[in-house]
Amino acid sequence: MAKPLLAGNWKMHGTAKTAAKLAADLANSSGDYPELIVFPPYVCIPAVVNELLAVRNIAIGAQNISHHSEGAYTGEISGKMLSDIGCSHVLVGHSERRTNCSESNELVAEKFAAAKRSGLVPILCVGETLEQRQQGRELQVIKSQLGAVIDLVGLETVCDAIVAYEPVWAVGTGETASPEQAQQVHSFIRAELGSGGTDTQILYGGSINADNAAALFAQPDLDGGLVGGASLEAEHFINIAQQIVEQK
Repeated sequence: MAKPLLAGNWKMHGTAKTAAKLAADLANSSGDYPELIVFPPYVCIPAVVNELLAVRNIAIGAQNISHHSEGAYTGEISGKMLSDIGCSHVLVGHSERRTNCSESNELVAEKFAAAKRSGLVPILCVGETLEQRQQGRELQVIKSQLGAVIDLVGLETVCDAIVAYEPVWAVGTGETASPEQAQQVHSFIRAELGSGGTDTQILYGGSINADNAAALFAQPDLDGGLVGGASLEAEHFINIAQQIVEQK
């Protein structure tokens, strides 16, 4: 059985000062909560590392990674660089990268491979658009997204990472998949990973908040969440984390 996990994607919010304050609030919070990961903007990572260095249950990740190891790639950040400044995890294939930056399944697979080469744990994000769901193609789309990565690195390597299901129509929209919809997709992903995926953490991402978290995390194949806006306030983030513990 996979361990519960909550990840907070801070997206393009804040400054080094506000990021350090948020990290300090998380470090000083009390209560029972699962493994936590925060994903600050690149330029805020050092400030967050300074606050969380001694907090063993809160890891730090990056929101993106180059598929190149090094070279003349202006504006890109390599896995080696991320690891060097204290990151242990990285998001790959987030819906906003796929949609806004036209990242293909194949590019996402290459970024996943780059993360593994650098010793980082990738969180592979998969999910369908509203149009694809309305057409009944959501499982087909997710199978293709998973398949591109499996074809490149192998099923065992994918099972050794983390997968996040984020329906594109629910990311930052206030809309949320019903617990039953989320469970159906998570169960499908677990089946696609086979016996090796029993312990793979599969997260749900899509407008999670304190009001809907308990019902979502009560589902057997939801091991935790990838939270956006609700991760920008320590109190809200910890509240959701505690609900995961209560349900798991």
